[in-house]
Amino acid sequence: MIRFKNARIMTLAGDNPFKITEGEVWTDGDRISFVGTPTDEQLKNTQFEREICVMKNLIMPSFKNAHTHSAMTFLRSYADDLPLQKWLFDKVFPLEAKLTGEDVYWFASLANLEYLTSGITANFDMYFMLDDYVKACMDTGFRSVLCGSVSGGAERSFELEENYNKYNNTYPLISYRLGFHAEYTCERGLLENIGKLAEKYKAPVYTHNSETAKEVNDCIEKYGMTPTALFDSLGIYNYGGAGFHCVHMTEQDLDIFKNRGAYIVHNPGSNSKLASGIADIKAIKEKGIGIALGTDGPASNNALDMFREMYLMSVLNKLRENDAAACDANDVLYAATVGGAKAMGLDDCDTLEIGKQADLIILDLKQPNMQPINNIAKNIVYSGSKSNVKLTMCAGKVLYENGGFTSADAQEIYKNVQKHAERIQSEVSG
Repeated sequence: MIRFKNARIMTLAGDNPFKITEGEVWTDGDRISFVGTPTDEQLKNTQFEREICVMKNLIMPSFKNAHTHSAMTFLRSYADDLPLQKWLFDKVFPLEAKLTGEDVYWFASLANLEYLTSGITANFDMYFMLDDYVKACMDTGFRSVLCGSVSGGAERSFELEENYNKYNNTYPLISYRLGFHAEYTCERGLLENIGKLAEKYKAPVYTHNSETAKEVNDCIEKYGMTPTALFDSLGIYNYGGAGFHCVHMTEQDLDIFKNRGAYIVHNPGSNSKLASGIADIKAIKEKGIGIALGTDGPASNNALDMFREMYLMSVLNKLRENDAAACDANDVLYAATVGGAKAMGLDDCDTLEIGKQADLIILDLKQPNMQPINNIAKNIVYSGSKSNVKLTMCAGKVLYENGGFTSADAQEIYKNVQKHAERIQSEVSG
């Protein structure tokens, strides 16, 4: 057991999720075993393998990155300052065609280190060469929900179903959800088959949705309806799921999400960098639709930093609405933690409660940007940064502490990432 003592605690549970209490958190294996103030008898009868004095800093649930493409770290700052379609088809796809499984392993390992420095212990990752990706997660101790990334013709649905059965209930820290890349990269036959898979497994489905105005307009021209309406007509959202981005949504689209219990995963950093627009968080919230937060990939962001995403989510929507009261910081913090966990199907990783997974972080409140202590939740969103992350724990294991990694050789990862990235670029250019 590990004992975190002398802590401020934000559980994000119950009717007052942002309430700060003082006490202790204990973890036993991969679970939280105690939250609160222990009695002398409890302390007397409990043996700890490690005791960590938190020094009145904050323990809270870890962040959940609800949309990303981890192994795209090799494209960071390689294909910048281009519109989405040109960026994707002219720059990204040609280099991705050169990827090997070993490439994916090293590139994903790098992303996992970056997630940990930002207090992220789980991601919703959409990519390929999954065996190598899973190995990277297992070797770094990182939790991941794999999102199906199929595109192309109807036959690709067999691959999606195979992966769904292969990666669920097989690997520690790994689960899999039905998903596809986007309407504009999938033939209708594939979309129809995905709808049938959703019905067969009574499963939610996830995809890029309405990221750009062009995507929506092209879909209307092709099918006579928006991407959301098309997906709903094919049964894709019958059991919920989520749309990544959802920047250009009609009121009918939002009604479909509400009625189907689907989440919207907001990606303000990527949407800003690619000039896709600002999602209407006010309308989404007013509809009662669940909201999660994601960084998107390191080629379109380019950082994997949840603090930056939280800040952008709030301030961009204030600007969009011309209302400084819009997009409250508490809602943003909830989306980055509990909202992400719910959207990803990680219901036992969302809050600090006994029996839940021990996915937690310690934030340093003694740095200048967190002083004075007035409202900790809001300060995390508006003033917090990665520099405040003192410790990141996933499934009861400390993976990052005081600037160092405990489960990975960072220098070895950096060296291999550079080598593999240079090889891919040389193959494309030469």
